[in-house]
Amino acid sequence: MTDTPADIAKLPFEAALAELEAIVEKLEKGAVALEESIKIYERGEALKAHCDKLLKNAEMRIEKITLSADGKPKGTEPLDAG
Repeated sequence: MTDTPADIAKLPFEAALAELEAIVEKLEKGAVALEESIKIYERGEALKAHCDKLLKNAEMRIEKITLSADGKPKGTEPLDAG
Protein backbone atom coordinates (compact mmCIF):
# COMPACT_ATOMS: atom_id res chain seq x y z
CA MET A 1 0.00 0.00 0.00
CA THR A 2 1.76 3.16 -1.16
CA ASP A 3 -0.90 5.86 -0.87
CA THR A 4 -2.33 6.79 2.48
CA PRO A 5 -6.12 7.08 2.34
CA ALA A 6 -7.22 10.72 2.76
CA ASP A 7 -9.09 10.05 5.99
CA ILE A 8 -6.00 8.47 7.56
CA ALA A 9 -3.68 11.22 6.31
CA LYS A 10 -5.73 13.76 8.29
CA LEU A 11 -5.59 11.84 11.58
CA PRO A 12 -3.40 13.10 14.40
CA PHE A 13 -0.97 10.55 15.80
CA GLU A 14 -3.02 9.74 18.90
CA ALA A 15 -6.20 9.04 16.92
CA ALA A 16 -4.37 6.89 14.36
CA LEU A 17 -2.67 4.90 17.11
CA ALA A 18 -5.95 4.36 18.96
CA GLU A 19 -7.62 3.06 15.81
CA LEU A 20 -4.64 0.82 15.08
CA GLU A 21 -4.81 -0.61 18.61
CA ALA A 22 -8.54 -1.30 18.16
CA ILE A 23 -7.83 -3.15 14.90
CA VAL A 24 -5.12 -5.25 16.53
CA GLU A 25 -7.48 -6.14 19.36
CA LYS A 26 -10.22 -7.23 16.90
CA LEU A 27 -7.78 -9.35 14.92
CA GLU A 28 -6.33 -10.95 18.05
CA LYS A 29 -9.78 -11.94 19.27
CA GLY A 30 -10.44 -13.67 15.95
CA ALA A 31 -14.12 -12.73 16.04
CA VAL A 32 -14.02 -11.04 12.64
CA ALA A 33 -14.98 -12.70 9.37
CA LEU A 34 -12.17 -13.41 6.92
CA GLU A 35 -13.09 -10.68 4.42
CA GLU A 36 -13.46 -8.12 7.20
CA SER A 37 -10.13 -9.26 8.70
CA ILE A 38 -8.38 -8.60 5.40
CA LYS A 39 -10.03 -5.19 5.08
CA ILE A 40 -9.15 -4.02 8.58
CA TYR A 41 -5.64 -5.50 8.33
CA GLU A 42 -5.01 -3.37 5.25
CA ARG A 43 -6.33 -0.31 7.07
CA GLY A 44 -4.07 -1.19 9.98
CA GLU A 45 -1.07 -1.25 7.66
CA ALA A 46 -1.97 2.24 6.40
CA LEU A 47 -2.43 3.48 9.97
CA LYS A 48 0.94 2.03 11.00
CA ALA A 49 2.68 3.71 8.06
CA HIS A 50 0.99 7.01 8.93
CA CYS A 51 2.07 6.74 12.59
CA ASP A 52 5.64 5.92 11.53
CA LYS A 53 5.70 8.97 9.25
CA LEU A 54 4.39 11.27 11.98
CA LEU A 55 6.95 9.93 14.47
CA LYS A 56 9.83 10.40 12.04
CA ASN A 57 8.72 13.96 11.32
CA ALA A 58 8.51 14.71 15.05
CA GLU A 59 11.89 13.11 15.65
CA MET A 60 13.51 15.37 13.07
CA ARG A 61 12.19 18.44 14.92
CA ILE A 62 13.42 17.40 18.35
CA GLU A 63 16.54 19.14 19.54
CA LYS A 64 18.53 18.73 22.69
CA ILE A 65 19.75 21.62 24.77
CA THR A 66 23.51 21.87 25.02
CA LEU A 67 25.15 23.13 28.20
CA SER A 68 28.33 25.10 28.67
CA ALA A 69 31.04 23.99 31.11
CA ASP A 70 29.35 25.95 33.91
CA GLY A 71 26.06 24.10 33.32
CA LYS A 72 24.18 26.96 31.67
CA PRO A 73 22.27 26.45 28.41
CA LYS A 74 24.38 27.56 25.45
CA GLY A 75 22.20 26.47 22.52
CA THR A 76 20.66 23.47 20.85
CA GLU A 77 21.72 20.75 18.45
CA PRO A 78 19.90 17.93 16.66
CA LEU A 79 19.00 15.08 18.97
CA ASP A 80 21.15 12.55 17.10
CA ALA A 81 24.26 14.75 16.82
CA GLY A 82 27.42 13.31 18.37
